[in-house]
Amino acid sequence: MKKAILATKVGMTQIFKEDGTLVPVTVLEAGPCVVTQVKTEANDGYEAVQVGFGEKKERLTLKDKSGKKEVIHEHGTGKAMKGHFAKAGTSCKRFVSEFRFENSSEYEAGKEIKADIFAEGDHVDATAISKGKGFISAIQKGQSRGPMAHGSKFHRHQGSNNSSSDPSRVFKGKVMPGHAGTEQVTVRNLEIVRVDAEKNLILVKGAIPGPKKGLVTLKETTKADI
Repeated sequence: MKKAILATKVGMTQIFKEDGTLVPVTVLEAGPCVVTQVKTEANDGYEAVQVGFGEKKERLTLKDKSGKKEVIHEHGTGKAMKGHFAKAGTSCKRFVSEFRFENSSEYEAGKEIKADIFAEGDHVDATAISKGKGFISAIQKGQSRGPMAHGSKFHRHQGSNNSSSDPSRVFKGKVMPGHAGTEQVTVRNLEIVRVDAEKNLILVKGAIPGPKKGLVTLKETTKADI
């Protein structure tokens, strides 16, 4: 892997290309990411570049109901991570991730990775956590509905799960009610339509999973263009 960056999802819109084609795009605020550590084979057993993205307060104090700035809970960056970021000479970061670049030896702590590492026309793989759907029924998950005749009163029920005496078990893969969403999803081979290096924006053609302000990892695609 030669190129990768962390980003947050801003939202979706549509733009016109030079040929007049209207293209739906996802707007991402990509970087700048700061290299917080360079891992080596000698010290860590493998080579990787650790990067941080997004500012995070060292200490956050919550107010009580009266509005006074009394310390009720304190949370922010832990002491261990404070020291880790201080060693790299950077501020505390909200997101930290590792990339195994082919040229990891060329990076050093404190170096910035910006949106301009990608260019218009590049193809990337986008990884994010999908939106949570909560607890949903088997019908919502894709099971066919029950009889739709008048008086059946069984339109959206799951029905029998298995046969009685034989085989007396529920087959694997049976659609059942349960939690949906909040899963890591990777959409491959997406085209970058536009890059605004000054505003740290990358416009990617199509949809990317996850909510607004959600973390998105962009990497050069591993899927050949078909």
